[in-house]
Amino acid sequence: MTTVGEALISLLEAHGVDTVFGIPGVHTVELYRGLAGSSIRHITPRHEQGAGFMADGYARVTGKPGVAFVITGPGLTNTITAMGQARADSIPMLVISGVNATPTLGKGLGYLHEMPDQRGMMEKLALFSHRITDASELPDVLARAFELFATGRPGPVHIEIPTNVMVLPAGSLSARPIGITAPRTETSAMVEAARLATTAKRPLILAGGGAKTAGTQLLKLAELLDAPVVTTANARGLLHKHPLGVPASPSLKAIRALMADADLVVAVGTEFGPTDYDMYGDGGFLLPANLVRIDIDEAQLGRRPATIDIRADSALALEALVGLIKADRRNDRDRASGAARATEARDAAWQEIGADMRGQVEVVETIRDALPGSIIVGDSTQPVYAANLYYDHDRPAGWFNAATGFGALGYGPPAAIGAALALPDVPVVCLSGDGGFQFTLSELGAALDANAVVIFVIWNNRGYREIETSMRDVGVEPVGVSPAPPDFCRLAEAYGIAAERLGDLSGLAVAMKRARATKKPYLIEITVA
Repeated sequence: MTTVGEALISLLEAHGVDTVFGIPGVHTVELYRGLAGSSIRHITPRHEQGAGFMADGYARVTGKPGVAFVITGPGLTNTITAMGQARADSIPMLVISGVNATPTLGKGLGYLHEMPDQRGMMEKLALFSHRITDASELPDVLARAFELFATGRPGPVHIEIPTNVMVLPAGSLSARPIGITAPRTETSAMVEAARLATTAKRPLILAGGGAKTAGTQLLKLAELLDAPVVTTANARGLLHKHPLGVPASPSLKAIRALMADADLVVAVGTEFGPTDYDMYGDGGFLLPANLVRIDIDEAQLGRRPATIDIRADSALALEALVGLIKADRRNDRDRASGAARATEARDAAWQEIGADMRGQVEVVETIRDALPGSIIVGDSTQPVYAANLYYDHDRPAGWFNAATGFGALGYGPPAAIGAALALPDVPVVCLSGDGGFQFTLSELGAALDANAVVIFVIWNNRGYREIETSMRDVGVEPVGVSPAPPDFCRLAEAYGIAAERLGDLSGLAVAMKRARATKKPYLIEITVA
């Protein structure tokens, strides 16, 4: 007899799932009956929040949904923070949890891990939450989730299975094929957008995380229009070292000036969130007046006004726009030089961030140059904040962190593990501060268990230095910002992971190469005065 729990695993396999992150418990035992005999790899974190963050990192580098198995109650609530980060950054994540037996739900009888209304809680956070009550629901519910991941703005989806349902007979179930046709906008909007682009003298492109898989098409449009391309943090790596690339935050005055000077702005896959466009909270960001906006999410398009809204997949929309723009646009001698405008903006932005932040950006550049083509996963720490303001990564989707949007501390270590397991041949670096690393430092054990080849780089300034600076800037006496860090090298060694400490940055490049050569997890602590 095939049970519901076993059928779930078979259906996940049919949808291409190859890895699940989770911690088994009494409320998910029956899911593991099917998992043990499947082709799906199981990774055990040290905390359910780590399971969610690992699923996030896996999803960001593969484009496939990251999957987590968690128990009801505390297992699921521990995962909520990671789901919040995934929702904020549009990351496909499937969280499958247990829940108590159906006759007990909502009655407050005091069962283990009982919650008043678990699904009701998840409906506030997940794109949707569904409780399985019969085996026949599985194919349609999973197809709905995977269709959403493939054709809309992704995020976390929650499915819960009561313990008494997991053991029911499922019979023979087949995965329902999913439709993966991405939305295409009406022709009239595309034609009008092409007309505006054809006549613009100083066009500008803004690229957000929704454009990170449309690099080829983005480059075509940029070169056709001779338009600078400003990349937000989640789009870094697009147009690396290209004369039209501007890898700087729209929160900077120099980039705002570039935007204000443009007579047409094409915004691709960006929500205009304050942590990208107004991170200083000075209210200085103004939505461009002549704005063509491309986004896959209709609700997102409705949140801010635009001259033209195009609901479509970024790559498809950009390709169509290139095809519609008049060829003679390239010969327009009245057009301002895009490369000159981009150079001026880059130079001004680099000066604007100041000497201290330029020094921190150079730390990230040292890591990048020591390990070309690497994936750098950041936590909320000073060099990451600085690089989000100005930094040019050398591969799309290779720079991501939790310092924008939801902003969850402790994201870096487990997300880097997820990325490394997904792409084992690619160098993966976790860049974290001593404060953030302590949120999830126990995941060092998970990295060792799974042989996730991550280089953990810890920027140790003995506390929450960024918050301390913020307090001092507004005349508040710093309180609670100096948690004592442990000896990170000894902790790593306690897990059987090699480690070294750097007192300055002169040896960082060599240390990075030495760490990569081990082909094992490795920790480098940088002590900061």
